[in-house]
Amino acid sequence: MPDGLLDPSAVRELASQLGLRPSKQRGQNFVTDANTIRRIVAAAQVTEVDTVLEVGPGLGSLTLGLLQAARRVIAIEIDDVLAAQLPETVGARLPERLAALTVVNADALQVDALPEPPTAVVANLPYNVAVPVLLHLLATFHSWTHGLVLVQAEVADRLAASPGSKTYGVPSVKVAWYATATKAGIVSPTVFWPVPNVESGLVAINRRLPPATTATRDQVFAVIDAAFAQRRKMLRSALAGLVGSSTAASAAAVAAGLDPQARGETLDVTDFTRLAEQIFQA
Repeated sequence: MPDGLLDPSAVRELASQLGLRPSKQRGQNFVTDANTIRRIVAAAQVTEVDTVLEVGPGLGSLTLGLLQAARRVIAIEIDDVLAAQLPETVGARLPERLAALTVVNADALQVDALPEPPTAVVANLPYNVAVPVLLHLLATFHSWTHGLVLVQAEVADRLAASPGSKTYGVPSVKVAWYATATKAGIVSPTVFWPVPNVESGLVAINRRLPPATTATRDQVFAVIDAAFAQRRKMLRSALAGLVGSSTAASAAAVAAGLDPQARGETLDVTDFTRLAEQIFQA
């Protein structure tokens, strides 16, 4: 294509050359539509000063688009064959930007150091590990301030959910510890190969400071996990195992300014921090 982006025939040709059969286990669904790539890069608000961290670049569809907009792209790819091929693809289709690409052949959930601090994260995250990967990137690399992730539509709903909504849960609250997450559009299954059975969604991530609290992140997250372990349970019951009894759980809720009969899905991240302070530091 004129701008070097991959089209459906180029994606299939590359896959054929590599003998690649997309892995369902690794959630490999490759974007084949150049207009969708342009849309993602534009929505991510990537500029020439950004060092973008991309997870799961696959055959390079999004990587090529990002290299046209960013200063540098660091791509983490777990698949050995795809990691080795990515520089070849960029060298053939966008040779003037090859020096701006760094490929890290590793599991994104295990990576704890990068050649340069990223300023943004833009990724088509594998469906099966999207939430753990996003939380790991937020916890491990503090330098990035904005991002855009492409995930299964159901996951997008969860990440961007507000307290009280049906999709609000553990991912919603834990991401809210680090950032605001807002839905930024829907992506049709038809732009992927292979075509998934569900729609995908774009979620914009904007970093903010964690809530001010004397509790640690691990303590707050322990309370979140307990509160959602059984949906629809009141705090006094849901937190009983964590504090020893429903009476102690009720006392902690009251001390935190909360109703012991409230349910976890009605609390925001600051409510959980107050609970953690009472439970762990009383």
